Amino acid sequence: MTAIQVDININLMDAELPLSTTREVRDRCLCLHAQRAARALARIFDEALRPHGLTNGQFSLMMALNRPEPPRLGELAPFLSMDRTTLTAALKPLERKGFVAGAPDRKDARARRIALTDTGRTALIGALPVWRATHDLVDARLVALTPEALRAGLRELG
Repeated sequence: MTAIQVDININLMDAELPLSTTREVRDRCLCLHAQRAARALARIFDEALRPHGLTNGQFSLMMALNRPEPPRLGELAPFLSMDRTTLTAALKPLERKGFVAGAPDRKDARARRIALTDTGRTALIGALPVWRATHDLVDARLVALTPEALRAGLRELG
């Protein structure tokens, strides 16, 4: 995605900010609507996954580790749209629970690979039916557009 630059010179001392502008932003702002929807979805999935000891973010992170070769942190961070520092912080509680384990890369000791443990894989297997059922409920609430169309549009932005 390319960055969009807008150069607007406004004398802030003379600018007004009427209530109609607030309403315009409320009704039009994609960031606001995406953030509100993300928080609402997070609450729904956090509640559903809580009995399995997971948050929605932890579930997604652990699913991203479900691959034949454990990924390097540097590969995982962009996939999850996280910076390495945030990813490292997100992994700590999962490591404490014994759900994931890190080890130096055999080919490059500076790199770290993260893998699901057997305990983590068991937790994911147990949480998966709940995740699916919750998704079915959320998908059914999307009447204005199909879940597939929404996912496609969000992928275009990310």
